[in-house]
Amino acid sequence: MVTWGKVLIGAVILAAGESKRMGEPKQLLPVGGRPMVRLVAEAVCTARLAQVVVVIGARREAVGQALAGLPVEMVINERWQEGMTVSLHAGLRALRPEIRAALVVLADQPWLTAELIQALAERYRATGAAVVAPFYQGQRGRPVLFDRTLFPELLAATDNKDRREIIDRYRDQMARVEVEDPAVFRDIDTRQDYEKIRQ
Repeated sequence: MVTWGKVLIGAVILAAGESKRMGEPKQLLPVGGRPMVRLVAEAVCTARLAQVVVVIGARREAVGQALAGLPVEMVINERWQEGMTVSLHAGLRALRPEIRAALVVLADQPWLTAELIQALAERYRATGAAVVAPFYQGQRGRPVLFDRTLFPELLAATDNKDRREIIDRYRDQMARVEVEDPAVFRDIDTRQDYEKIRQ
């Protein structure tokens, strides 16, 4: 277990969806010869956080196999068809009580780097901010880190709109990590998105 100072930070990777717009589970699509979810999980694990939870649901056996050998804890969301927010709830509930903050990571961000995750964690350690987020040219990106004090509000959220409203509510208490790469607000939603990164 690694601590940032005296603060334990975890991550919740959301990898339970069926990717309706893609037509197949995008977390299993290969990027650079590896399933996308593994690429993301490797970046998170390399950042050496105290706990990494991966929420799985659709194609859980295949996703689990894709993560074999990584130091992650897999949590099954039996209600994965109800959307990402239910998966977030499952992941937050799986975090140990001593985890003081958590990064919420999407499984379709293959550009995610351990360096960015470490920068977000260090910014939280330095500020104790309610929310820490990366920014590129004034635009907020992902992943976003939440202090544990916000977990009850996140657990009460019913959809993505509610989660965005929580972030907006605490924008005055948000710490920013300025980055030089627009990848922080790019993800893979469609077949066209995927074909672009393959090229």
